[in-house]
Amino acid sequence: MMDFSFLYYGAQGLAGLVAFITIWGWLPLDNWWVRGVDFPRIQIMILGIIAWLGMVVFGPQWQLEQWLLFAALSITLAFQLRMVLPYTLLWKKEVQNAKDKPDVEEYQLKIMVSNVLTTNDDTYKLVELVQQKQPDILITLESDEKWEKALDQVESDYPYTVKVPLDNLYGMHLYSKLELIDPEIKYLIIDDIPSIHTQIQLQGGRVIWLYCLHPMPPSPTEADKSTTRDAELLMVGKHIKDNKQTAILAGDLNDVAWSQTTRRFQRISGLLDPRIGRHFINTFHVNYPFLRWALDHLFHSACFTVIDIERLPSIGSDHFPVMTTLQYEPEEESNQKGNAPTAQAADFKEAENKIEAGKKEGCKVSKEHEESE
Repeated sequence: MMDFSFLYYGAQGLAGLVAFITIWGWLPLDNWWVRGVDFPRIQIMILGIIAWLGMVVFGPQWQLEQWLLFAALSITLAFQLRMVLPYTLLWKKEVQNAKDKPDVEEYQLKIMVSNVLTTNDDTYKLVELVQQKQPDILITLESDEKWEKALDQVESDYPYTVKVPLDNLYGMHLYSKLELIDPEIKYLIIDDIPSIHTQIQLQGGRVIWLYCLHPMPPSPTEADKSTTRDAELLMVGKHIKDNKQTAILAGDLNDVAWSQTTRRFQRISGLLDPRIGRHFINTFHVNYPFLRWALDHLFHSACFTVIDIERLPSIGSDHFPVMTTLQYEPEEESNQKGNAPTAQAADFKEAENKIEAGKKEGCKVSKEHEESE
């Protein structure tokens, strides 16, 4: 008879690892070595399922220690499942599918977001993709003067532009077929990390707001903490809420949709996530299929429905581009508002605290960047 004890002990070790990593991520700290646990929840969930099945299938008679370990694994696995399952077909859609309408193009809005990777020299791949897909709005991130020059080839189709070419990995460009009204480049938290804020006139005449963001990620090579990233996102969310704006926020947020900060941003802003009830749009990292998660996001007001969300082919970057096609349906706003998560007083208090902490941390980081130049 085969001895499966090695499989059981391996499952126990994996169970301990999954439980430890999950609990580690519950620490209320902004340090990168804690917040980094937010990203690979899909991978942790898969490992947790393997460990759970391994303990059930190959386990002999259990002692108290095994029962305690299994209980810890079950609790932490349930937590990971709760974070991940909303982004599958098993969950209720937060945004409804678009309805058929006459003259449908008048109501549609195609937005392509692409973190191009500054050092990527395959600029022609993005140019060809834009020419093929013809988005109404193109947002590029990490784009410098090289990318700006390459995108001159498509600019004839995009009469409205905002260009912020930078060589610090935080350059940003916005190309639009729709009229941009009073676009602004803002440096909300860190002096050399821009965001674009503008109004857009849709084809039917309605004016909405568009926010393009690319905050600094928590990592050992960039920001020690997630504080500035979190503050920038919450600052914009609070602005949308306070001004009762119809808005779209898009960009590489260097965060995942299930993080505490992104979920708090949704509750405060009232914006919806079209991926909920549909599927993952894992855009990073292109070269490591098992280590992928969604860093490139789009959130929108309840007056929009979804036609399609498509992860596009690689352009040589470490991120896949993604294109979201929305449809303006103001008659659905009242129905969909009920799908938006609701903010509590604690959310606003925590957001204010995070924004203040982010401003202080931003001053520190800005000074460090200035001294390093």
